[in-house]
Amino acid sequence: MEKKEATDRRKFLKKSLAAVAGITIVPRHVLGGKGYIAPSDQLTKAIIGVGGMGRGHISYEGTKLLAVCDVDRNHLKDVLNQVGKGVAGYTDYREVLQRPDIDVVHIATPPHWHGLMAVEAARAGKDIWCEKPMTRTIGEGQRVVEEVNKHGRMFRLNTWFRFKDTFYGLGTSVKPLKKAIDSGVLGWPLKVTVSGITGYNWKFYWSGKHNLKPMPVPEHLDYNMWLGPAPHKPYNPERVHSKFRGYWDYDGGGLGDMGQHYLDPVQYLLGKDNTSPVRIDVDAPQQHYDAVGSWRRIEYTYADGCKIILDGENKDKDAAYIEGPNGKIFRNFESDIPNLHKLIETLPDPQPQVGTFSDSVRSRQKFALNEMNGHRSCTLVNLGVIAVRLGRNLKFDPNKQRFIDDEGANRLINQPMRGPWTF
Repeated sequence: MEKKEATDRRKFLKKSLAAVAGITIVPRHVLGGKGYIAPSDQLTKAIIGVGGMGRGHISYEGTKLLAVCDVDRNHLKDVLNQVGKGVAGYTDYREVLQRPDIDVVHIATPPHWHGLMAVEAARAGKDIWCEKPMTRTIGEGQRVVEEVNKHGRMFRLNTWFRFKDTFYGLGTSVKPLKKAIDSGVLGWPLKVTVSGITGYNWKFYWSGKHNLKPMPVPEHLDYNMWLGPAPHKPYNPERVHSKFRGYWDYDGGGLGDMGQHYLDPVQYLLGKDNTSPVRIDVDAPQQHYDAVGSWRRIEYTYADGCKIILDGENKDKDAAYIEGPNGKIFRNFESDIPNLHKLIETLPDPQPQVGTFSDSVRSRQKFALNEMNGHRSCTLVNLGVIAVRLGRNLKFDPNKQRFIDDEGANRLINQPMRGPWTF
């Protein structure tokens, strides 16, 4: 009986792969109309990756969990015990994508899986909640944008400071800062400095270790599946689970892991959701070929002269967070502009944003941080990662999304995937 079930499952997966490659699966909520979901119809979801962030989002507003998936059977067992009956467990995400009764897929894997899974989820007719960074490479982000739009899916990136909550160290949400900048009271161009003033040291302890020794793979972990499209390298516990951030193949250190939390609101404040910097200047020690190291400073410059400075060493601890020709805004929302707070109260609010993903899925209106602007803020992260990794300054064409006169940097835009994985 067990042998027959295993054979049936292999046949099912073969058919599943063919379907994902060539057919758009129609989700249950589209069958009766034009993609609209009745308010009384509860959304269903699955979580892929339940070792860390996936466990933190077992439930969210307006959804019912039907499935969880993880290549580590211990993680899977722990979560299934937590959620109770009615939730199915999987070790292969492709089986999850084939379920027509699932509306939303939450991708909470390491970043080297984000792009590929998001593309396959879009082709399978799923709406997507994705952890940050959105993708590990710029090219993967471009493909996610293409496929999400081609298949009419809703996409949410899981960082939220552009539309709610107090922003790190500033004593305010982003909204009043946006009102001040849009009013022109600070002048133009602006310089934003992200350093210790916002409570962040860029998590340099998420650097990787050199010369890892091969070790036996634990029985409960499908390491080959964990690697997926990443290059094969012998197993060592430093590579997987919470340690993966320190290796170029899977992430980009603290900048890769946390950078989008800090940079996405800045992109929004500066009105740069549809563009990217034209120059990236970096000050960093030479990097290891495998393990991510620290860096001292990254400076992004836009075509209009606006700058974003990432101060890794906290040398600019007394710098203003936002500085323009006519004034400055400091930590805890202090400013050298008289009566700035009173002025802000008289200014019009920014354009409203959809800040609840279930609302976005039901209405088919783009979420506040979606595949488009999310790709651009993730590009900020990946531009910095590439500059640090190569140890040189870069020029970038934001329209073509290519580096200028630097083929070495351009090779890092679209990095090869290990077979059989491909878009």
